Amino acid sequence: MKLAVLGCYAGIGGARRTTALLLDDDVLIDAGSGVGELSLEQMVKVDHVFLTHSHLDHCGFMPLLADAAAFLRQKPLLVHALPQTIIALKENLLNGQLWPDYSALPTIDNPYIRFVPVAPGEPTLLGKRRVTPLPACHAVPAVGYRLDSGAGSFVYSGDTTDCEAFWAALNGIENLRYLMIETTFLNANASGAALSGHMTAALLAHGLARLQRPVTLLITHMEPGKEDLTMAEVVAACAKYQPMRLEQGRQFEF
Repeated sequence: MKLAVLGCYAGIGGARRTTALLLDDDVLIDAGSGVGELSLEQMVKVDHVFLTHSHLDHCGFMPLLADAAAFLRQKPLLVHALPQTIIALKENLLNGQLWPDYSALPTIDNPYIRFVPVAPGEPTLLGKRRVTPLPACHAVPAVGYRLDSGAGSFVYSGDTTDCEAFWAALNGIENLRYLMIETTFLNANASGAALSGHMTAALLAHGLARLQRPVTLLITHMEPGKEDLTMAEVVAACAKYQPMRLEQGRQFEF
């Protein structure tokens, strides 16, 4: 399995793109503004989108992706998400006012988008690949994802604050290789992190204390303009794991 980082920021500005990960050529994990880095030819190859939650920085380009490639596709784009996320998208985004309801257009039988409900712990098999939702704790219903090739697993936290069930799930992954995890706020904004369901360096360190496996630690979703300060706090708090700042354009094979 190959994973390309199209976007990994918590906001926009300059070259910053919000979260979107391209798995091989046909799967997207989240659909933030990083999707705009794909060519139209690449968009047409995407058959599956796995969403962590309903916030726009993670799903806002999903309708645009379906629209851009619609006339070139012969089948619906499969969008995998929690049932609560699907409801939120249909009520607030694909509602005929912000965007057409592509889950029913151009026809009910052959829509541009077909939603597929997911649940934590229940994998989706795509050939030999396995995509499994993991527990997360955010301001809205959310999951992370385990991407498993068999030989190795890449875990992406999605948006989450410290979540005991998430760390327990990681301890059950024998072939864990990479952990891409958000650290949105500085430690000084612990109240903001608690209110919005995000991580600080201190909360990350608290969670990592439960982890019983070695892992390559990749830090993502830092507040725009505060990335250097946030990363310094992460390095100080989690030095044991030699954390690395995730960069757009990075590619992983596992």
